[in-house]
Amino acid sequence: MPESIVHNMDCMEGMKQYPDKYFDLAIVDPPYGIGVGNVYAEDTKVRSGSKAMRGSFKVGWDNSAPNEDYFFELFRVSKNQIIWGANHFISKMPFDSAGWVYWDKDNGTNDFSDGELAFSSFNKGLRRIKLRWNGMLQHDMKNKETRIHPTQKPIALYKWLLQNYAKAGNKILDTHLGSGSSRIATYDMGFDFTGYELDTDYYLAQEKRFKNHIAQQSLFVPETQPIITQTKLL
Repeated sequence: MPESIVHNMDCMEGMKQYPDKYFDLAIVDPPYGIGVGNVYAEDTKVRSGSKAMRGSFKVGWDNSAPNEDYFFELFRVSKNQIIWGANHFISKMPFDSAGWVYWDKDNGTNDFSDGELAFSSFNKGLRRIKLRWNGMLQHDMKNKETRIHPTQKPIALYKWLLQNYAKAGNKILDTHLGSGSSRIATYDMGFDFTGYELDTDYYLAQEKRFKNHIAQQSLFVPETQPIITQTKLL
């Protein structure tokens, strides 16, 4: 049966526990090191009246990007990788790639980025997915996602990645769980999943979101249900 395991701890310590190439695919969204959390914390002041206004979030978590040791360890424990925001730290990564992913946010005219880039280790051409993600405007307005993290990505984005880059039976790793969108996507699609989130508040927030999602899905019981496991808080 598929497993969904999350840890409230440093992913660097967690990855040390696994042998080489244990995970089939790592889909990660590490801090970009551009202080975006600090900007979002002031959003209600600097973007008043904008549809892209996102409210207040914690500050400080995005002040520094991962170093070379992180990427060495990530590539050691996983066979393939999809790394969001890699354009911010490509010089720290050990490999080039022609198979980047571009997420077009379809967010109209504003001062946010038009989209985001992800490095992929797959020998494919550049791929583009268009999903609206513009403040209160989302691609699926009938099933809007509540924003609990400043860099939260839609569940549908992770499902698209899994459909196009993962295979049945793959073990999936996310080193920076954040809002937990990747966990929900893997749960729905039946993949084994391991995730890490260092910040206790965000860890607890994604736990609540995940449990709420399971409760909503309980009317449609899958043939094989994932085993839900969590570690005690540090």
